[in-house]
Amino acid sequence: MATVKQVKQTERRFDVISISNLGIQSYGIDNLYPQIIKKIVSASESASICMDRYKTFIQGNGFKDVSFSETVLNFLNETADDILYLICSDIANFRGFALHINYNSFGQISEIQHIPFENCRLCEQDSEGYVSKIAVHPDWTGRTKLGGKIISVRKDYIDYIDIFNPFPEVIASQIQKAGGIENYKGQILWVSDEGKFIYPKPVHDAVVSQMSTEEGLGNIANRNTRNNFFPFGIFITKKGQSTSEKEDENSQNPESISNSIAKLQGDEKALKAINVEVEYDEEIPKFERIQGNNYDKDFTVTTETATSKIYSAFNQEIWYRILNGSVGFSSQMITDAFDYYSAVTNKERRMIERAFDKIFRHFYKQVNQSMDFTIQPLKYVSSTASNNAG
Repeated sequence: MATVKQVKQTERRFDVISISNLGIQSYGIDNLYPQIIKKIVSASESASICMDRYKTFIQGNGFKDVSFSETVLNFLNETADDILYLICSDIANFRGFALHINYNSFGQISEIQHIPFENCRLCEQDSEGYVSKIAVHPDWTGRTKLGGKIISVRKDYIDYIDIFNPFPEVIASQIQKAGGIENYKGQILWVSDEGKFIYPKPVHDAVVSQMSTEEGLGNIANRNTRNNFFPFGIFITKKGQSTSEKEDENSQNPESISNSIAKLQGDEKALKAINVEVEYDEEIPKFERIQGNNYDKDFTVTTETATSKIYSAFNQEIWYRILNGSVGFSSQMITDAFDYYSAVTNKERRMIERAFDKIFRHFYKQVNQSMDFTIQPLKYVSSTASNNAG
């Protein structure tokens, strides 16, 4: 029996290293983990479907307090519901979110804005392990252009913003240090489901290989459809046949035959015919069919396994069973599925509710009389199609 030490160790999903010239902790060895994981999800059909459902259930039916949900919270005229939608997307993709908090001259919160979580990086810790700032860059890949100029990943283009701390004396000190309220950049409430100052891993991190596999299988199907709808084999012609006629543009020499055959490949051209005229029987090109192994069953099993594991990572097994027909489809089944997944995503909603409670205890005006920031879970009502996220 193998011991723990003898078992092959799995690779770390991402490493966190110090990038001293930028004063940040990297999010992955190349500092691009969130950007890469997001691309992997978008390339996987099952992961994209699961992701959309995950976001929908986190958002639920929005804030219970409807008047608060419609309250404008920043100069962009974004409402609480608008910001909630953006937060839910980040939680689903990364299990974290970030909000930019602005203050007025009295040290009161005057507005909040959403910041894409993938744009945020933790700054380096101090000697006591405390992170005092969040570094924000519009594109850590360094490919975005602004006014025709690439926004490089260097300190000139990074905003270093203080961590959320609503105590009046802290805010007053930060405003004074910034040279006045007009120069003050505010604070960032950075939330991670992994804990304080820890980069989170999304729920689908464990099935990166399966998501990549599904993308690969999709590419194979696409190539077969677009390029290979033609009997697989070899056209054999005798070397030198029709050479005397090669300069004749209407001749059917081996080269032109090959070109014509190539033009008949693909989903829109299969079953078309090519006409070849020859003077002698010896000039007739011969087609040798090559019989390959049929891997359809292997591909099917691989696809089903990858899809099943992706759904499981998102805790959406019930939806997968409905999809593949292993359980009966009924209104009661969908109702149960909604109740189950609303319970699964309750933790994510609570994370948002706690964040809003922290913020609006220090808002410059009362925008929620009850201070109830409950997000209503999604319920299935068969007569209301808009409630159906399945």
